[in-house]
Amino acid sequence: MSRRWVTTLFCLLALVALACEGDGSADPRPSDDPPPRGGPASIAAIGDSITTGFGSCVVLAACERNSWSTGDGVRVDSLYRRLLDQDPAIRGRATNHAESGARASALAGQAEAAVRAKADYVTVLIGGNDACRRTVDEMTPVSTYRKQVDRALRTLREGRPKARVLVVSIPNLNRLWEIGHTDNRAVRAWRTGICPALLANPTSTEPADVARRAAFGKRIDAYNDQLAAACRAYGSRCRYDGGAVHRVRFTLDQVNRLDWFHPSVAGQNRLAEVVWRAARLAD
Repeated sequence: MSRRWVTTLFCLLALVALACEGDGSADPRPSDDPPPRGGPASIAAIGDSITTGFGSCVVLAACERNSWSTGDGVRVDSLYRRLLDQDPAIRGRATNHAESGARASALAGQAEAAVRAKADYVTVLIGGNDACRRTVDEMTPVSTYRKQVDRALRTLREGRPKARVLVVSIPNLNRLWEIGHTDNRAVRAWRTGICPALLANPTSTEPADVARRAAFGKRIDAYNDQLAAACRAYGSRCRYDGGAVHRVRFTLDQVNRLDWFHPSVAGQNRLAEVVWRAARLAD
């Protein structure tokens, strides 16, 4: 390997380290909002790549320090950091069990991990990958999705009966197509195979493509309906965000510049802000 390539590689690695780790020394930004009632002693996250912070560093990989839920880096004012502002006793008691690419079928296993971590507060965000299949027909059926979510919530209720659960609505992914299908950079990225059930042929106005996108949006709506119903069935210790995240009209500045799909640091911060306020209202 030439000296030039060694130097280039070193610089790239240094950039990744800076983006994913932060300096770890800055104090969290003070928050004007109180923590959810009850002051949880620990928080855990289960879900998919959005919650792993995927793509929020300078590479397409998980970057949990930037997670809207349990991130402990200095770039995202996560739920954990907001709780830490209010109660230093929670320091170091945040665990992220989400997995990039996970569907609802993986949620029960993640819930088991949250139980083992003795989490007092658990955030749940799942469903994007159940819809982001190759075709509409390959999407997880709504009834199957509900059963898988119920299984995970039952695991939490049985393993941590006093824990609080916050179920977060799936973002409006059709909004991403709406704001990005005229941007050449986004279109090029999507054509590599990102969420084809929604983003295949992104510039097409053919009836079949229009119908496919509409069917995708309806499936996300149906999943969100089931999340709300599953949370109601769980009982008083579960709160649904009321569709707050789904209603966010995010911008292209809030998705990363690598896959033009997952939230950037700005997007993760927006998620944290919306979910925090929704959790406060629910409690």
